[in-house]
Amino acid sequence: MLQIGTVKLANWLVMAPMAGYTNLAFRLVAKAQGAGLVTSEMISAAGLTRRQKKTIEYLKSVPAEKPLAVQIFGSSPETMARAAEIAVEAGADIVDINMGCPVKKVVKTGAGASLLRDLKQTSRIIRAVRHVCPVPLTAKIRLGWSRGKPVALETARMLQDCGVDALTIHPRFATDGFSAPADWEWIRKVKEHLKIPVIGNGDVMEAPTAIRMKKSTGCDGVMIGRGGLKKPWIFRQILRLEKGMPAPDPDLLERRNLVINHVRLFREYMPEKRALHGILGALMWYTKGLPNSAHFRESISRARDFDSLLGAVDRYFAELENVPAARYEAQ
Repeated sequence: MLQIGTVKLANWLVMAPMAGYTNLAFRLVAKAQGAGLVTSEMISAAGLTRRQKKTIEYLKSVPAEKPLAVQIFGSSPETMARAAEIAVEAGADIVDINMGCPVKKVVKTGAGASLLRDLKQTSRIIRAVRHVCPVPLTAKIRLGWSRGKPVALETARMLQDCGVDALTIHPRFATDGFSAPADWEWIRKVKEHLKIPVIGNGDVMEAPTAIRMKKSTGCDGVMIGRGGLKKPWIFRQILRLEKGMPAPDPDLLERRNLVINHVRLFREYMPEKRALHGILGALMWYTKGLPNSAHFRESISRARDFDSLLGAVDRYFAELENVPAARYEAQ
């Protein structure tokens, strides 16, 4: 079990915040598949404090996904503190500070991974948020801004001193994006220097990899991002492997039912036009590497409503039933 401040998780597996993907529908899928903690998409602190309708919608939550971490990004101590208050008022069980996003439109505002370049300002932000935040506070960092200038240990100690309850480290530099392999050795180094829980993140695409990360680094938890998009059942598989139980991928029927359930969750919790656009990305991840997936992606991109989308899903999986098993299992 992993405990973050006063919040006790069912296990040590955390679903990463991912812009455009970790909406309420996907969080419910991940939770049902065994994630101990789910996280919102990163949310603009400025958008929250201005009460922008679209930004506020990111805070929508339901009891079934609890506990929920809400991740915010920004560069102003005052704005970040107020945003944290708004997140807690909306039901956040944990507030997470984004210090790792390398996307240009984020870092140019001084937020995300840009915070790694100015630790004095970052400490002001963290202290301001900690002062007003009644729930556990966490942060997600990278190794530093650019290669040759690691600041992970210095940043981690500062965050702990400022009252952060747990830290997630993605062991790449901001300028790496996702191109370089994640250097897990840094997860081990950070863990050795901190008293608070350390959560490792990076290159966990298969269930055995999560267990290997935990054992090799000593981290308290593992955060899974892209691996969970392609295989939301990865959380369940990890928990089974940990117990020494078989952890096969779902068969075609179960995979079809997972996809249909995901579509229905989108329809239930999001406006149809926005939901149709959002579900396309999720379905592309589900079917990546499967036979005839390019044809399936083309057919769902033409869907104009949920009924036609569900019809395309049914037709695709019916076609897969006629694909030789050896070809399917090799994907």
